[in-house]
Amino acid sequence: MKTVSTTPFEDQKPGTSGLRKKVPVFQQPNYVENFIQSVFDSLEDFTGQTLVIGGDGRFYNREVIQKAIKMAAANGFGRLLVGQGGILSTPAASNVIRKNRAFGGLILSASHNPGGPNEDFGIKYNIGNGGPAPEKVTEAIYARTRVIDSYKICETPDVDLDRIGRVEVGGMDVEVIDPVADYAALMEELFDFRAIKAMIAGGFSLTFDAMHAVTGPYAQEILERRLGAPAGSVRNFVPLEDFGGHHPDPNLVHARELYELMMSAEAPDFGAASDGDGDRNLIIGRGIFVTPSDSLAMLAANAHLAPAYASGLKGIARSMPTSRAADRVAEKLGVELYETPTGWKFFGNLLDAGMVTICGEESAGTGSDHVREKDGLWAVLLWLNILAKRGESVQAIAEGHWKEFGRNYYARHDYEDVASDAANSLITELREKLDRLAGTSSKGLVITTADDFSYLDPVDGSTSANQGIRILFEGGSRIVYRLSGTGTSGATLRVYIERFEPDAAKHDVATGEALADLIAAADEIAGIRAKTGRDKPSVIT
Repeated sequence: MKTVSTTPFEDQKPGTSGLRKKVPVFQQPNYVENFIQSVFDSLEDFTGQTLVIGGDGRFYNREVIQKAIKMAAANGFGRLLVGQGGILSTPAASNVIRKNRAFGGLILSASHNPGGPNEDFGIKYNIGNGGPAPEKVTEAIYARTRVIDSYKICETPDVDLDRIGRVEVGGMDVEVIDPVADYAALMEELFDFRAIKAMIAGGFSLTFDAMHAVTGPYAQEILERRLGAPAGSVRNFVPLEDFGGHHPDPNLVHARELYELMMSAEAPDFGAASDGDGDRNLIIGRGIFVTPSDSLAMLAANAHLAPAYASGLKGIARSMPTSRAADRVAEKLGVELYETPTGWKFFGNLLDAGMVTICGEESAGTGSDHVREKDGLWAVLLWLNILAKRGESVQAIAEGHWKEFGRNYYARHDYEDVASDAANSLITELREKLDRLAGTSSKGLVITTADDFSYLDPVDGSTSANQGIRILFEGGSRIVYRLSGTGTSGATLRVYIERFEPDAAKHDVATGEALADLIAAADEIAGIRAKTGRDKPSVIT
């Protein structure tokens, strides 16, 4: 073991999902070591405890895992669990932390961002409940990165990550584990595999696109081997360091091939995809795309059909920008609806306190209290469980839901890699005029209220301010503006547009048409085109 002198880097502030930068940034001498040591220095009483390490298999994953193993040993951890090949999906890592009562875990991923030698990499720390570190921990980590002057590391040979078994590193027990087994067993406990298997045996067809990302091995094991889907039902199942040169984000832009298949005459009954680290999902039925916001609401309304949720839900939580479709489900079920800031870590306290069962975000993340991360395959399996029990198509379930609860037309417009100064200026100017907007109109729409969302955590009493600007209109429509913390360069301006339509006779209008006036108002109110120079979004989901 040795102590190495170092100097701080000024750019190691964690975002909503840890530290994310381009690979060449992480490859700077001492960059990885500084951040990992800062994590360890911000924790207490972990000597002899268990640490979990895994990642999504992207470029530089293996190299960073070797550094992390040697540093964990030098810092006094007693046991370390690492996924074979360095692989652990984010929800699987959460499960391993919880099952083994680990002190915490390091998850190496940039989620849905591209991978490769010049693309993105990320590190985040998850606490003992299996969820992302809360703000007080990430703030302590950042504070430490600004003054760090040394790190501890063992000078030992690399661990063979491809061989399951135990080795010793600097007095620490290192176990390379099967990354899939525990997670697959958990899914089998939650869902009615017998019903799903019978549905598939009866001719139900599905396609799952793993996008050459981490869920390939998980989907093959569960969908094909345990549930009997024909070989080939899982596509792009081999995790690749660069995700095959594609962007592993399960939306209608980057999963276009799957979308086109599901809209064609050759469409299977059900289509789905997951992202780089396995925490996001895309749900498409034959001829119909289910928005993540609608998916959350429909899953919550039908969750009782799965064994794990048969006794009902304790509550539902959604991020503030997520559409309010789930609110009406919560109202009918007689359970609380909690509106939180964006970032899965905000659901952790609610889940730990037993106040909610299902959570979701508009950014294609849904999950439940089985782990403390959003979980892409979990959402796919709950959909399959519902389809098996109801014996209806995805389209029939969606249309029935809208008829009962009303439809929330919804879209997210992303303006990516905007100059940071321009993006910050846009948000600042919006904030300055919020108290003057009520009662004014834009594109014929009357604004009723405007505010900057602030969250008071009902469990620990902490407050998170400046979480997104909300513009509400007469009739229940709204626009939300916020800057994303998941990118690695420039700024991403996200604009969320929502209209509630209770009349079932108007539920077949195209989303773009239903939101046209709100889209125009969003630009007029914030001056997006004038301030960013963009005449259209980079991505619409």
